[in-house]
Amino acid sequence: MFSNYLIGLREGLEASLVVCILIAYLVKTGRRDALKAIWTGIGVAVALALGFGCALEFGSQELTFQAQEALGGSLSILAVGLVTWMVFWMRRTARHLRSELHGRLDAALAMGTGALVATAFLAVGREGLETALFVWASVHAASDGTPRPLLGVALGLLTAVLLGWLFYRGALRIDLSRFFTCTGAMLVVVAAGVLAYGFHDLQEADFLPGLNDKAFDISGTIPPDSWYGTLLKGVLNFQPDPTTLQVTVWILYLVPTLALFLAPARVRTEPVGDRA
Repeated sequence: MFSNYLIGLREGLEASLVVCILIAYLVKTGRRDALKAIWTGIGVAVALALGFGCALEFGSQELTFQAQEALGGSLSILAVGLVTWMVFWMRRTARHLRSELHGRLDAALAMGTGALVATAFLAVGREGLETALFVWASVHAASDGTPRPLLGVALGLLTAVLLGWLFYRGALRIDLSRFFTCTGAMLVVVAAGVLAYGFHDLQEADFLPGLNDKAFDISGTIPPDSWYGTLLKGVLNFQPDPTTLQVTVWILYLVPTLALFLAPARVRTEPVGDRA
């Protein structure tokens, strides 16, 4: 549940910051008349993300078991690729996010309502689609037959919305560089588990060999149905009997990715919390 909460918080906060910056800039420049177009674009983006998530979930249920595993594994790998790009991109560009959005908004204001709707849609839509895909892959990997993974995502998104509102009101200040570094590092660990599970899905779909080649089996020590086994699975997507391929993929992804991500950054972001 914690890993899914983290995904909802991290991804949702990025979208909340974008919305906060767009709305605060319009209010500050006296263009409240453009807020309706911005909210329309945001609403369309959220609806698209929800529709995409529903299509992934309900569409996959119509497939055979082998096709479900192949789809789940492929989308898990794609989701990890996207979220890895996202955490590096945000760490690099967070410092200039506000000025970049202001520039886009100025251009859209000069072009009219349609451009404003498109600007808000594109700014939030990318985050929404990435979130829907990664949430689906993570919930699929951590599913334990309970609604806890989805509950974790929902709580994370609600927390992100609350933090976004506090940023807008100027009631909260945060060092975005430190925040995105900490949550990004944790998200890389979560992504490593999702990636390993994705390869396991491809093994179950007979796309990759080695399904019965176990790296180790500590199911007797950490039963999957125990509270601590469930906790480890929910937080780290831990599996007590992974295949050799899963362990290899987990190590090859986690070690270099985490090392690169935690390497000293050249720039730091300024605290955010005041109105743009």
